[in-house]
Amino acid sequence: MSTLRSVDETAALIAALPNPGRVVVGIVGPPGAGKSTVAGQLVELLNGAGTSPRAALLPMDGFHLPQSRLVELGRRDRMGAPDTFDVDGFTAVLASLRPAAATAAAPGFGSPNVGNSGVTVLAPGFDREIEEPVPAAIVITPEFPIVVVEGNYLLLGDGGWERVAPLLDATFFVSVDRDIRLARLIARHERFGKSPSDARAWALGPDERNAVLVGASAHAATHTIALG
Repeated sequence: MSTLRSVDETAALIAALPNPGRVVVGIVGPPGAGKSTVAGQLVELLNGAGTSPRAALLPMDGFHLPQSRLVELGRRDRMGAPDTFDVDGFTAVLASLRPAAATAAAPGFGSPNVGNSGVTVLAPGFDREIEEPVPAAIVITPEFPIVVVEGNYLLLGDGGWERVAPLLDATFFVSVDRDIRLARLIARHERFGKSPSDARAWALGPDERNAVLVGASAHAATHTIALG
């Protein structure tokens, strides 16, 4: 596992990955690590100033189960845990980025996940204001040769998540100081309506349990992004 020290260095590595037709990479890390920010910056760098965008962003957040379904399952109080996502839908979208023959027997990173499916792929987005998925909010056309996927559980080894990593060419684990991560989480929860006490309780409760789980999967990443 190599360690990268900047987003620019990471973008250069992704741009050089040898996968004809389409490169699909994963940005992974615990809640509050800055995955979304890093992934967005990577897409911006990879697209550069050209008139034809090269990279598309696919966040895992759109695959949150709807609030009503979480209530039915008794999981609303731990929204964000691995079993509160539609992992089947997520893996189906990832597989649809490649030709069917390429994903049928994919045993590991990069091979035989070669090529571009040549079809437009739709994926859900996520509205943080109401904490609900938004169907077909993301459109990935065949013109995008790079797809940057970001989420917490791309490296988990069970619960259906074990099907994700073999569909990726490389994975990058975002490493950040725990105090910085917690401060970000608390600020985010407050920004989206939680009181300071509730924001801290959620960050130290459900978020921290998920962070421990995600951290245990870090060894499976092909690269680490250490941003301080």
